Amino acid sequence: MKTKWKASPYLYILPAFVLLLSFRLMPIVMSFVISFYKWTIVGTGDFIGFENYVRMMHDAKFWQSMTNTFWMVIMVVPASIIFSLLFAVLLNQIKAFKSMFRIVYFLPFVTSLVAVSIVWKIIFNEQTGLANTFLGLFGIQPQGWLSEARGIFEIFFTSIGISIPKWIAGPSQALFAIIIMTIWKGLGYNTIIYLAGLQNIPKDYYEAAEIDGAGRFKQFFKITLPLVSPTTFYVLMMTTIVTFQAFAQIYLMTDKGGPSGTTNLIVYYIYQKGFDAQDMGYASAVALVLFIIILSLTLLQKRLEKHVNY
Repeated sequence: MKTKWKASPYLYILPAFVLLLSFRLMPIVMSFVISFYKWTIVGTGDFIGFENYVRMMHDAKFWQSMTNTFWMVIMVVPASIIFSLLFAVLLNQIKAFKSMFRIVYFLPFVTSLVAVSIVWKIIFNEQTGLANTFLGLFGIQPQGWLSEARGIFEIFFTSIGISIPKWIAGPSQALFAIIIMTIWKGLGYNTIIYLAGLQNIPKDYYEAAEIDGAGRFKQFFKITLPLVSPTTFYVLMMTTIVTFQAFAQIYLMTDKGGPSGTTNLIVYYIYQKGFDAQDMGYASAVALVLFIIILSLTLLQKRLEKHVNY
């Protein structure tokens, strides 16, 4: 029997499709096209082929911003996973005031990133900030935080009389301050996601493990960790994407990616080239490279997830 074609289902999805096409797909296509032009913010320029990409390969500031971004991803993603899983395990064991604790942990995530960035900038103030006040309680000298360009590993080893090469100096202390704030901001969301994953684990597994004499640590590594692996891959993937796209905290907490460009992340560099320098062609080329990096990492993580699950 031949089914009658109906237009109504397509009309229902038409508004969402138009929005997706206008604000997602078209900008990606236009960014790819513009990257081959000397395009300014006021209009079309001359076709220059791969010149923007060749220029990018020789751009020291591009490589510095990319290095800064990778440092941030390398430090934010593992720390976010470890701390959020730890807090989720602790919250899962709380019986009284469970909802209140969840709200408290989730508040930083729903708070405006602009407001959070301003508050953390005050916390990291060299003279009156809470961070230096706290360090002073332990007899530690005030730190430069957002104004210190030296790497954190360089600062640590220098303080104990060991000199290390520049290439292992680590992210600047200014970028490390941004990393601390970024981990704190996303901790609540990741904790709630892990909490949902933990509550899907049947309690029978833990009861059987207790009967067999398994302690808490053995239960965590043999039951909890393997069974929340799908949640871990989700948190890993989303945190990686969000960290690569960090922008607001750099814009609000630093002086144009300073000091000495050590906090200039790749998205902020795209903003500088596109809107400050009005070089939309070059900014589009950098944005396309970032898109390829994020897409590649996402596909790699998905492949790893399937390999682990099977």
